[in-house]
Amino acid sequence: MALAESAVSDLLDALRVGEGTDLVRELAQWALQQLIDAEATAAIGADPWERTAERVTHRNGTRPKVLSTKAGDLQLAIPKLRKGSFFPELLEPRRRIDQALYAVVMEAYVNGVSTRAVDDLVAAMGIDTGISKSEVSRICARLDERVAAFRGRTLGHVSFPYVYLDATYINVRDDALGQVVSRAVVIATGITAGGDREVLGVDIGDSEDETFWTRFLRSLRDRGLGGVRLVISDAHAGLTASIRKCFTGASWQRCRVHFARNLLATIPKAHVEFVAAAFRSIFALGTRKEVEARWDEVADTLAERFPKAAELMRDAKTDVLAFTAFPKSHWRKIWSNNPLERLNKEVKRRSNVVGIFPNDAAVIRLVGAVLADQHDEWAIARRYLSEASMAELSAPRDTDPHQPALAG
Repeated sequence: MALAESAVSDLLDALRVGEGTDLVRELAQWALQQLIDAEATAAIGADPWERTAERVTHRNGTRPKVLSTKAGDLQLAIPKLRKGSFFPELLEPRRRIDQALYAVVMEAYVNGVSTRAVDDLVAAMGIDTGISKSEVSRICARLDERVAAFRGRTLGHVSFPYVYLDATYINVRDDALGQVVSRAVVIATGITAGGDREVLGVDIGDSEDETFWTRFLRSLRDRGLGGVRLVISDAHAGLTASIRKCFTGASWQRCRVHFARNLLATIPKAHVEFVAAAFRSIFALGTRKEVEARWDEVADTLAERFPKAAELMRDAKTDVLAFTAFPKSHWRKIWSNNPLERLNKEVKRRSNVVGIFPNDAAVIRLVGAVLADQHDEWAIARRYLSEASMAELSAPRDTDPHQPALAG
């Protein structure tokens, strides 16, 4: 790829004024930025301000991206697009995950806890079974440092009106017990005041009890998490108690998908389809009053034949309909935990390759790498919610007594 004349001029200027500066880092940063901009031009079909018949979209500013290299940290600018998303191939967004998977598999192999799936993967990678423990330790240490930096970064740079919480379970070998145990991996994501998505944190513990969740949520607050207006999760007792402790003044949205499963579990199989359709009809309406009225209608309809289901609906009304106190354009994104469920599926897809992890550190290494890469991809993607719609949150909040904030 030939560089533009102006780009060559910039390079020469950098060399002339290089006295007292880190030329290697500056030149590496300059060269990578030129390659990124050229790749963006090819994807868009036109240079900035150029009119061509091949243009498919337009630039829409940039997002910062720090790339750690042997020359130092490079401050790059990733172009954003009005339609679609762009991430330069040369940055290889999945490399961190692959390195983490490699490290975890090797650690499992060295510690003698590999399964047939791990053995097959090792063979597919072409890795000699004689790999040294020192080599594994070196790889793991480098990855652990990156993941630790990601997990410990500040969250005080912006407010997060919406926070999603969920857990998934992964098998880990417990040497103290001499057996494989199921460990809870909890993940938090959020939507910023500007409408962008971020991965907020991840941790691992024995179970989803209140003590574990409270420690995790307090760690997020200690890192600067603030401005929380709505927390979206399932109705796990330990989690909801922790939310009340740590996010006083915020509302809690009980995931409608999880609630629907609980509701339909009380209905005879022959009537599940009818009740499911009636329940879905609630969320097809456009105003808060209509949604609440329809909820009551469905509950009343179920009362005679399915009293347990009707009681369940009446008890959960406030929590499942908490989303109605927020902008209508946000409803589909905040009335369930589905956005985080999709991320959990990616975590499980990667962790299933390993099967049984040798220890908690290996879990955090791989899951942290998956989440860090997803965070990077979100950073250069389109906003999850528009800035204009997020501005509606600054309007006076609906204080209907039927939608109370969580009490401490």
